[in-house]
Amino acid sequence: MSNQFLADCLAVATEAALAGGKILQAHWGQLEMVEEKGRSGDLVTIADKESEAAVLGILRKNFPSHQILAEESGRIGINTSPYLWAVDPLDGTTNYAHQYPFSAVSIGLLVEGEPQVGVIFDPFHQELFAAAKGLGATVSTPPFTAAATKYLYVSHTSQLRDSLLVTGFAYDRRETSDNNYAEFCYLTHLTQGVRRAGAAAIDLAYVACGRLDGYWERGLSPWDLAAGVVIVREAGGVVTAYDQSALVLETGRILATNGRIHSQLSQALTAVAPIKAQFPDFSAFPFLT
Repeated sequence: MSNQFLADCLAVATEAALAGGKILQAHWGQLEMVEEKGRSGDLVTIADKESEAAVLGILRKNFPSHQILAEESGRIGINTSPYLWAVDPLDGTTNYAHQYPFSAVSIGLLVEGEPQVGVIFDPFHQELFAAAKGLGATVSTPPFTAAATKYLYVSHTSQLRDSLLVTGFAYDRRETSDNNYAEFCYLTHLTQGVRRAGAAAIDLAYVACGRLDGYWERGLSPWDLAAGVVIVREAGGVVTAYDQSALVLETGRILATNGRIHSQLSQALTAVAPIKAQFPDFSAFPFLT
């Protein structure tokens, strides 16, 4: 696959992300209705839907033969295509609905199942993170020109005890003991801190630019991860499953770091006891069941 093709895909994804972000800005603070999609806390708004429509319109215009997997519309296109766009038109909907300005548009291109192109646009901090395999990772700010763009590199932190991490909690956290609570508490004590911001795409972008040293989470979807995976890797980071085996997007589990603490963080995640083991009388904590 040529660098020019990936660069062309990156340009289209950038156009689409900026278009989606413009819609998110337009609806900011003006939502009249917020709906749940079936699971408690899994929200959708008119901003999600209109942003997705704008993004998909641009992608389909430029790549009509490609598949699309979008959070609100599902799978679209010819199943035999090796190209699949994974689109989250509003990552961090709960934040957005509460006017907490930590949300993004996330657009990733998978080729034969492997993330190759990624764009994440945070319209509230006006940061555009972008990468394509072999072309490096960048961040740009308005007017989003070459002069306003710089390359991204992961941090140099080499010890878990010196690291700042980030994670999140899935929508099913109320129904399962595999809810990341034990991992969060354990790693809070082992590190300089663990943040929980509520937008996986931005979490990954922040690992790529060195603001955070590592990220792990479960219960995610391909559209949450595809773009960020490319950006972290192109910034010099490492992305795998929890046990350092190859990442499989469909599992919903990810471990992304600067590479220097990757093994340490993986070992810590493996070592932490399930929350049921820490609280034998688990029935005393019905909110964790």
